[in-house]
Amino acid sequence: MKTLALTFATLVLLAPSASGSLIVYTTILNGPNEAPPNNSPGIGFAEVDIDTDPAVQTMRVRVTFSNLTTPNTAAHIHCCTLLPFTGTAGVATTVPTFTGFPSGVTSGTYDHTFSLIDPATYNPAFVTAQGSLSSAETALINGLSIGEAYLNIHTTNFPNGEIRGFLVPAPEPATFLLAGAAMFGFLLRRRSA
Repeated sequence: MKTLALTFATLVLLAPSASGSLIVYTTILNGPNEAPPNNSPGIGFAEVDIDTDPAVQTMRVRVTFSNLTTPNTAAHIHCCTLLPFTGTAGVATTVPTFTGFPSGVTSGTYDHTFSLIDPATYNPAFVTAQGSLSSAETALINGLSIGEAYLNIHTTNFPNGEIRGFLVPAPEPATFLLAGAAMFGFLLRRRSA
């Protein structure tokens, strides 16, 4: 039991700590998440990593998708809905689709890092609506943080979007370790009682 406790304590101490500048958002993409919902068999997963460090200021977008009903035509992030996790919004990122996103396919993977200070990262209409490039960056980051931004993939069969998901902050790995440490401590106390 002591060996297990020592191992667990070591893992907690060695867990990577968040730098405060990298925020990870994730979502499951599917048809029922679209507005209006649809019965597409398409499925996907997206991760958006925002690095707000002034020396970096990037957005890494990773998407895996499959089983779309027809070839895709566009993929991007929309922001900002009037209410969190509901409704629709205009396209915030590159139009008509992310730079280098696999096009005309029903399945694929994507991984690209964008500069948050490059106007080409955004839909020009989004920048105009926000008043400036820096305001567009702030609006997108704020929209992500409060559930008002979603990623979706459009297809020929569903031109307004076949699969989508609202991006939500992913828990930090250290959070799981701390919760586990608390549970482990509880079990140790219970066992010794």
